[in-house]
Amino acid sequence: MEDQQRLEEMVNEINMYNQQAELIQQQIEMIRSSLTEVEVLDSTLEDLKEKDSVEAFIPIGAGSFMKGEINKTDEVIMSVGSGVAISKNLEGAKETLSTQKKELEDNLDKMLANLQQVSDILGKLSPQAEQLANKLQTQQIQ
Repeated sequence: MEDQQRLEEMVNEINMYNQQAELIQQQIEMIRSSLTEVEVLDSTLEDLKEKDSVEAFIPIGAGSFMKGEINKTDEVIMSVGSGVAISKNLEGAKETLSTQKKELEDNLDKMLANLQQVSDILGKLSPQAEQLANKLQTQQIQ
């Protein structure tokens, strides 16, 4: 009976680590998505660097856009969180993006390390649980 209880505990532990791994994986995907957004914005700002004006689609709400012209390409209004936005020149905006990208990359590295730790634990627990399950099955047959 002691082995059966230990197996149940191990299965619960494995399920908990699997859930934790799924949550970490979701966080990794969100960080990767944010990184992509930052990289696209950085590329867009780089493209605008030498232009005085540019034609663009301007969002007007509910997934709708109007074609328009951006006449002032040397200023960017950037969200700084909590519903606050500030005006930055192009270089200031690129510096902010660089900082954001570094923070996202650091967070991604941490999440990947966490995922690896959880995977390592699962890699140790699963064979142990399987071995214990086989032992119990053999005992029941005898």
